[in-house]
Amino acid sequence: MSTIYNFSAGPAVLPRAVLQQVQTDLVDWHGCGMSVMEMSHRGKEFMGIAAEAEADLRALMGIPANYKVLFLQGGASAQFAMVPMNLLRGKASADYLNTGEWSKKAIKEAKKFAGVNVVASSEDKNFSYAPAQSAWKLDPNAAYVHYTPNETIGGVEMFWVPETGDVPLVADMSSTILSRPADVSKYGLIYAGAQKNIGPAGLTIVIVREDLIGQTVAGTPTMFDYKTHADNDSMYNTPPTFAMYVAGLVFKWIAAQGGLAAMEQINREKAGLLYDLLDSTDFYNSPVAKDNRSLMNVPFTLKDAALDEPFLKGAKERGLLQLKGHRSVGGMRASIYNAMPRAGVQALVDYMRDFEKQNG
Repeated sequence: MSTIYNFSAGPAVLPRAVLQQVQTDLVDWHGCGMSVMEMSHRGKEFMGIAAEAEADLRALMGIPANYKVLFLQGGASAQFAMVPMNLLRGKASADYLNTGEWSKKAIKEAKKFAGVNVVASSEDKNFSYAPAQSAWKLDPNAAYVHYTPNETIGGVEMFWVPETGDVPLVADMSSTILSRPADVSKYGLIYAGAQKNIGPAGLTIVIVREDLIGQTVAGTPTMFDYKTHADNDSMYNTPPTFAMYVAGLVFKWIAAQGGLAAMEQINREKAGLLYDLLDSTDFYNSPVAKDNRSLMNVPFTLKDAALDEPFLKGAKERGLLQLKGHRSVGGMRASIYNAMPRAGVQALVDYMRDFEKQNG
């Protein structure tokens, strides 16, 4: 089979070594005669898999002992509701930063449970930058402050952590988690859908400080209460077992690459290849402010939009897949998560140069 490079924003590329390990284990995991997909989530085999995955994630991210790690379902979108249900703790409002489509969805959902104070927004420039904290209007009485460090659709990333004082900071890290180090102790809660940098769709990771658990709004369903899952080691009901197993393999793969500091260096090098090309020509354009250019999701446009379809057709012929931009913004988008090899980005850059020579 010819080499293909998958630039999908999610579900996204997985490390080839992980896929090969899954293939080896698929029918018979470690000689137990069962696939992980068939195991009881309360059996000793899977309990061991789950415990090891959590331990490896804690080691990778340096998660303090007073934080719970939850393996949940419902995607990051379910967290748009679960966060206010669990973190309002009797307060009337929460602060939200609006930097793109995922921020907007989180804000819309939160408004069902509380007042929402939008501390700042970059909608004035089509979500092409992140507002400096000096422009934020924080409420010291807010229950929490929510932001999205990396907007998958717009390709806007924040490389600094907001200062919120005693107000818990909440981050939707779905598309940036494990791409670079993060000081977990600066956050009250971190959540992330797995299907970008962690594993298959169907798993959501929640990392939450223990003192924020157990004070839900009235009427919160049992399954939406973090305490339910914390008290039962994420086994209150059947968790997404296969996705947890694959995530555990990905955690080990990242550790083998040198951990998060090494991943950041690799990711910066990969992104640099693509941004250097975008900055060297007016045939392509990056719509994002340079200080906020994402290491994970690189949107770009062609000088002539009439060339979009020929560009995508030619890319597919060269094994470069899933480059069409999100329907809400158009153009192109290359998602270059941890598992995208440098060779894949180089192949895209080479193609882009050739396409410009032929059509510029």
